[in-house]
Amino acid sequence: MLANWYLNGLERFLVALDAVAARRKRNSALPEHLATGERGEEAAFFFLRRKGFAVVAQRWNEGPVPGDIDLIAWDGDVLCFVEVKTRTSREVATASSAVDRNKRKTLRRLAGQYLRQLPESEQPETRFDIVTVYELPGQAQQIQLIPAAFGWGERFGDEA
Repeated sequence: MLANWYLNGLERFLVALDAVAARRKRNSALPEHLATGERGEEAAFFFLRRKGFAVVAQRWNEGPVPGDIDLIAWDGDVLCFVEVKTRTSREVATASSAVDRNKRKTLRRLAGQYLRQLPESEQPETRFDIVTVYELPGQAQQIQLIPAAFGWGERFGDEA
């Protein structure tokens, strides 16, 4: 209970700091779509923590594979590689649909690279999750976890 109270307070504090920073810096160094993505990743971090996940890495990449894994977290004994997708509208496509075949392939390569750094005796059960964050005008953030959104392989003809 105290941990959730602390997380909620910390999240509100960081959101307030972000708002102050946005007002003070009219010309942000980040393009708006990247700033939106960062806000979504921050929201997803706190969302997962409140659900009991232990987040061990953010924006992880060490090596030659391009891209990054937004969050790596333990859900009990399962190591989760989490892709966060943030949208400010529902009009075009769902946030999770942006995790296409190429993105899944990149995430699998990065996850494999992460796992190779672990001792062989400690190879855990793994899964790939997606967290969608919607920041719709005039509404509270809407966050959803899609556990085991995809696996280590693709079936022939699978475009989802």
